[in-house]
Amino acid sequence: MLFSGLEILPPDPILGVAQAFAADPSPLKVDLGIGIYRDEQGRSPVLSCVKSAELSLQQNQASKAYQSSAGNPEFNLATAELIFGANHKALTDRRAFSIQTPGGTGALRVAADFLRVRDPSTIIWLPDPTWATHQPIFAACGLATRKYPYYDAASAQLLFDEMTKALSEAQPGDIIVMHGCCQNPSGADLNEGQWRQIAALIKSIGAVPFIDLAYQGFGDGLDADAGPVRMLADSLPEMLVASSNSKNFALYRDRVGALTTVAQDRKDGQIARQHILQAIRANYSMPPDHGATIVALILGDADLRAAWEQELDVMRTRIKTMRDMLSQELTSLTGVDHGFIAGQRGLFAKLGLTPAEVAYLRQVHHIYITLSGRMNIAGLSANNVRRVAEGIAAARARAAA
Repeated sequence: MLFSGLEILPPDPILGVAQAFAADPSPLKVDLGIGIYRDEQGRSPVLSCVKSAELSLQQNQASKAYQSSAGNPEFNLATAELIFGANHKALTDRRAFSIQTPGGTGALRVAADFLRVRDPSTIIWLPDPTWATHQPIFAACGLATRKYPYYDAASAQLLFDEMTKALSEAQPGDIIVMHGCCQNPSGADLNEGQWRQIAALIKSIGAVPFIDLAYQGFGDGLDADAGPVRMLADSLPEMLVASSNSKNFALYRDRVGALTTVAQDRKDGQIARQHILQAIRANYSMPPDHGATIVALILGDADLRAAWEQELDVMRTRIKTMRDMLSQELTSLTGVDHGFIAGQRGLFAKLGLTPAEVAYLRQVHHIYITLSGRMNIAGLSANNVRRVAEGIAAARARAAA
């Protein structure tokens, strides 16, 4: 029988946390699991600029006829310009093309399908830590993966020397997946000098970087956060970028993303685009339009864009404030300097908590983070940050006893 004899699978490492949180009846529970932005009241609101764009779309959209496998052309152009800047040489030389996908995860899968057809022996290098979806996506396409060190949670250190040593073993044509600003689960980003060293290393090897850019605007601002991607496009002949608007436009359930390719010249870029579109056609045919049209409307209207950037500033500032508060509370409670939390960026932090400590936090303090110890800083508020810090301090003290 088709459905007989199947094994029960373990809960998803991220979505399973949300399910456990939902089942907890405690009024004191705190959700620091799934990586979405939350405001001070714990809500993940629809941005005002999105509501305005949706109203405009409702009043003016003339058709819901099919578009091409590439999706919304206005969205694709706006995405490329958001990543690289309108006047970047990769765009003016027509080396770079963006293609709409169902979220950043969809972009990763489309790229994996393309790479498998291009060369099934391609090796994919993944940072450690990375997201639970990365390895299964490439493995599902039959591509082999290797890990390279990135961050040690126990010491709160970015492992740059170990990273470059491991990547020096990559071969020409290997794909090196790297996290753009705020994307690594650790919350730790490479600095400008480190990015330049990585660019030189990749160039010397002849490998191709694949940047997962899901949080542009959550670090230091839209242009600053895209700086490493732009530098790589200046330095290297080819690259891939998987980007998402689910986060910076709070369009999580609309699944808005893009796969952007940068080729060595316009001809190669156009041919690669044709092959990627063929992979899309064989997969989901074409992406959903609603969220992409909303993003295109906002980025194409000066007033809506200004409103969006202001709302993005509010999100970024609140996350930074919560980082500072958690850092101060943990330092005060434990006597151990937790300044690294304040020095990192974006939604995520890894505090080196063990699975047993994570389980204790859930069972005793009703604080929900992933078993890997990765927590979502945006789930904190002025009302709960002290209690969360007390729970973490208690978990560590219990483990040390």
